[in-house]
Amino acid sequence: MSMTERKEKTIQFGEHVTIDGYGGDYDLLNNQEIVSFILADLPAKLGMKTLSMPMVVSAPDNGIKDPGGWSGVVILAESHISVHTFPKRRFVSADVYSCKSGTDVQKIIAYFTETFKLSDIESNFLKRGTRYPAENLI
Repeated sequence: MSMTERKEKTIQFGEHVTIDGYGGDYDLLNNQEIVSFILADLPAKLGMKTLSMPMVVSAPDNGIKDPGGWSGVVILAESHISVHTFPKRRFVSADVYSCKSGTDVQKIIAYFTETFKLSDIESNFLKRGTRYPAENLI
């Protein structure tokens, strides 16, 4: 059987949870230490291993629709977590991406809801890399 005739076995690569939170507490959203703490604390709560220290930077007002806030990311053995806060809009946008299966979406939603005292959450769950090769190709 040639390579072109061989049907490759595939698996799902990862799971991606997106969180958009509304009505959050201004002081919590405007706190660099809280964003940094989330990026250090949440991976452990989800059974993930960090590969880097959390990086959090001040994101200035861009004069369009982003009134500024904090943006942070931590690189994980399993992928990454990112958090972007917009205190003046009482809004947070976060991504939890993992190559592990079985992501506890409700735990992630509850974590962000409690941390920022959010009144409303919009979340999405995506399966990533659904045709990821199950074996090395080379």
